[in-house]
Amino acid sequence: MIFRLIMISDEVEDFMREFFIDSDATFLDLHKTILDTCHYADDQLTSFTMCEDGWEKGQEITLEEMDTDTDQDSYVMANTRLSELIEEEKQHLMYTFDPLADRNFFIQVAEIITGQSLDTPKVSRSQGNPPRQTIDFDELMARNPAPAAGNDSDIYDDDDLYGDGIDDEEIGLEGLEISDGNPFE
Repeated sequence: MIFRLIMISDEVEDFMREFFIDSDATFLDLHKTILDTCHYADDQLTSFTMCEDGWEKGQEITLEEMDTDTDQDSYVMANTRLSELIEEEKQHLMYTFDPLADRNFFIQVAEIITGQSLDTPKVSRSQGNPPRQTIDFDELMARNPAPAAGNDSDIYDDDDLYGDGIDDEEIGLEGLEISDGNPFE
């Protein structure tokens, strides 16, 4: 079985890549294909994320084993075949290529071709230039400067952040034992 995948960017309007990849290929194979077609260095801790409707993030497939204490299964690119997590057409994935800035490519399973196989992934369509692989944070800060110190009142209104405030008379102290002195002595 072969998957036809379409990958786009929300940063570069005319960027698009179309891949054909065997369902038995690993997420690491897809990762390497993306790096190759985008001319990206293999020096970032990238990941894939399976998405629900509306691109809501679900299961993550990481480049390296992450020691997590969660009850959720852990998936590593080199050990996870595409067919383990891709089940149907129109399924969505995100590929995080710049984890520090949380920048992603958006991938959709455009077609599942049964009865065929493919030895190596194939980029069948390449349109536009990809976004830069990483963002220079100095450049980002120059484009989006932080508010000047002591000038927070122009941007933030305490009532917007915390509501109308707390009236001391609204706080009921009944049932609370309050004593004088340090309880830790």
